[in-house]
Amino acid sequence: MPATELKVTPAGTVAGKLLLIPTGEQGPLLPHVQDWVTTKLKAKQPVKDVSNTVLVKGIKQWSAFEEKVGGKKVLTVFKIT
Repeated sequence: MPATELKVTPAGTVAGKLLLIPTGEQGPLLPHVQDWVTTKLKAKQPVKDVSNTVLVKGIKQWSAFEEKVGGKKVLTVFKIT
């Protein structure tokens, strides 16, 4: 399934989940999310799937990953199409 990286802004919490709102900017289109994950793992950058802890407004299917970069956590969200 193709996936597009999204730029998102946190907007609080809903039912214990972090609510994210897409900003309209989209990143690269990937043939599959697993391509991005495999690239990160080969580069020895572990990522954690946090899709169950976030909600993305206006998107029916998404996948979210968290990674540590320079001592802080970075959230990457993909829209599944």
